[in-house]
Amino acid sequence: MSRHPLAGKPAPKDLLIDVGQLEAAFYQAKPDPGDPNQLVSFGTSGHRGTSLNATFTESHILAITQAICEYRATQGITGPMFMGKDTHALSRPAERVALEVLAANHVETFIQRDDGFTPTPVISRAILTQNRGRSASLADGIVVTPSHNPPSDGGFKYNPPNGGPADTDVTDWIQNRANELLRTGNAGVKRIGAALKASTTHAQDFVGPYVEDLANVIDLEAIRSAGVKIGVDPLGGAAAAYWEPLAKRYGVDITVVNPKIDPTFAFMTVDHDGKIRMDCSSPWAMAGLVELKDRFDIAFANDPDADRHGIVAPSAGLLNPNHYLAVAIGYLLKNRPQWPESAVVGKTLVSSCLIDRVVASLGRKLWEVPVGFKWFTPGLFDGACCFGGEESAGASFLRRDGAVWTTDKDGLILGLLAAEITARTGADPGVHYQQLVAKFGTPYYTRIDASATPEQKNLLKKLSPEAVTATELAGEPITAKLTRALGNNAPIGGLKVVSTSGWFAARPSGTEHIYKLYAESLKSADHLAAIVEQAQAIVSRAISRK
Repeated sequence: MSRHPLAGKPAPKDLLIDVGQLEAAFYQAKPDPGDPNQLVSFGTSGHRGTSLNATFTESHILAITQAICEYRATQGITGPMFMGKDTHALSRPAERVALEVLAANHVETFIQRDDGFTPTPVISRAILTQNRGRSASLADGIVVTPSHNPPSDGGFKYNPPNGGPADTDVTDWIQNRANELLRTGNAGVKRIGAALKASTTHAQDFVGPYVEDLANVIDLEAIRSAGVKIGVDPLGGAAAAYWEPLAKRYGVDITVVNPKIDPTFAFMTVDHDGKIRMDCSSPWAMAGLVELKDRFDIAFANDPDADRHGIVAPSAGLLNPNHYLAVAIGYLLKNRPQWPESAVVGKTLVSSCLIDRVVASLGRKLWEVPVGFKWFTPGLFDGACCFGGEESAGASFLRRDGAVWTTDKDGLILGLLAAEITARTGADPGVHYQQLVAKFGTPYYTRIDASATPEQKNLLKKLSPEAVTATELAGEPITAKLTRALGNNAPIGGLKVVSTSGWFAARPSGTEHIYKLYAESLKSADHLAAIVEQAQAIVSRAISRK
């Protein structure tokens, strides 16, 4: 991908958001129901947008929250709602508006006390803990976050009683009902003021129970006894409040290298495209932590809602997410003896085929699904899937005893797992990756973002295999043209083309005006470049059709 001159450098002042302007626009801007770009649209992780172009406003939150309340009623979900938010500027006003709707609909809602922040995995775990052994009065959750998106963005996502990201049938229902409400000026929305004082709104501590339970998923005693020095950068996100209690509870050596909470995220280094983006898998956004790699035995960061991880090892710097996933899977399959041998290892179809090789070498079954963590939720929930991971640095896995931990991504445990690997093997994950390469060969992998209009994205999403007329990919015969995932036959929402020693996949972003191109070669960097060039030409022809 092209690199902006500011990539990896401290964010200049002219890139910083005006928080007051952003919040004012949240209340004042009114979406145009006739403009599809301003309607509610759930991507793989909820509705996202910004108040500056009327795509994330008070009107949207009123409509979505009312739709969620009505969905709960249709499903007989009568238990508590656990609600978290991250540190983006629009998260707090969106939370307040949502609470007014939840209170008016008599939904018992629990939020972090003292107006605190709550990571996505903490909400997932809270839902599962509440629902354990229950068949009625089930809990569900909302997380107000646009994940790693720029500071001007807001996001809003719903987690049903299984604790994971809502499936398409759920999000379609909520999206369609929310847009009906928007078209009527939200005439059907119930709302009360002073929701924080309502009898149905409860403040509690989410930090303590999550931290106390962590020993059941990570070997924290091994980390403590080995004296592993850990550096953590929360990137100004919701996990910031979790590391000091964790260090104190378990006696582990953790240094939070950046404790700042700032909705402008002025402490960030600029991402590849010249934007501030809290992407913990980006070497440009992570430049500050990478510089500190030699101060620690292992270092890691999380995005603002802490569902993603970025691992920095002294031997390798920032690990490519695919490389770390392969290492994590190999380690866990060897060091979790209570996990059921029948449990599959889940990966998204755009993740590295190095994972396939690791899983096969250990005699386990791979489960390849479309992009979106929701596909792993049922398997993690019932233990049929021991690990679910995606190339965008999101993953979760079972407790040490084989029971469910979270059914949404958990960046905290993936960071702590890197410390466990270092503690128990005496080598950091970068060293382990080199061992995998020596055994299986080097995969050459890339992901490229390219501009695409909503119309072009729609064309890409609906492509058929027949739309690809090419018979070769970078000089090799094409062996598969896939629009459905091999693991579950679910639609990809795009296309994957495979040859003997390479592949590419293209799919539209659910939240940005781009399409994402993924490619990998088992031969060389030059072969990868040839795959990318041909892939771009294939996609360009396909989405330019009249």
